[in-house]
Amino acid sequence: MQGFAGLMWLLSMALIVFSGFALFDAAVRREDAYRAADKKTKPFWLIILGIAFVVNLLFPILSFLPIIGLIATIVYMVDVRPAIRALPGGGRSRRGSSSDGPYGPWNGGR
Repeated sequence: MQGFAGLMWLLSMALIVFSGFALFDAAVRREDAYRAADKKTKPFWLIILGIAFVVNLLFPILSFLPIIGLIATIVYMVDVRPAIRALPGGGRSRRGSSSDGPYGPWNGGR
């Protein structure tokens, strides 16, 4: 019985880490990348993935709520994330370099 409990604990921790990574990844992507990839909005995915993360923390893995959270996390990781990463710049927030102007990088007239 201890072996099964240990396996369930490891599975639960893996699920928490997986949903936490998806939540962090969704948080660092640009808002306009979601619209450009024709996916739902960034706040939508942050709310869904945040709820999935909290559910994974609070409920045991054998209940149905963590399974629903796992499905939402898999949908983000398999469908939304690759579509956003395929965009130019990978959908990541960037500050830009000091030579960037309002219309793109400044190359000094070269």
